[in-house]
Amino acid sequence: MKKVNNILIVGLGGQGVLLASDVISMAAFKSGYDIKKSEVHGMSQRGGSVTTHIRFGSKIYSPLIKRGKADFIVALKNSEIERVKDFLSSDGKMIGVPEGFLNKLENKKTLNIAMIGILSKYLNISSKIWEKVIKETVPSKFQQLNLEAFEIGREGEFFIG
Repeated sequence: MKKVNNILIVGLGGQGVLLASDVISMAAFKSGYDIKKSEVHGMSQRGGSVTTHIRFGSKIYSPLIKRGKADFIVALKNSEIERVKDFLSSDGKMIGVPEGFLNKLENKKTLNIAMIGILSKYLNISSKIWEKVIKETVPSKFQQLNLEAFEIGREGEFFIG
């Protein structure tokens, strides 16, 4: 097990940054990792920037990711990448919304879960745990739509910077 996984999620208010961080955090917890999470809401209710720090591994002491130490940055809005790119480690992966990706989704509001699908390919968390957590976290009437979005992200071949 890697000592620590550092994931930064960024987007705008209303895009589901907090739900995405909850799903990732719960999946890591159910996989036996120690987990810490921190949220920065900003002007989220007015469509402003929202950032979450997620750290998990064998033992985590602080929820905040230091600049230059993020293993992954997941941007739900590509315009947010510039603001946070200095958090990415030299061997980290920047996961932005691929061109045309929204057109693959039945509902654009599932983008957050689809982006987790892309991220999930790089994390040591089983598909069964991801599915279980999505079902536990997303309201029942939206579960199937979100599970399909997750699979679109997980199965697709998308450019990762």
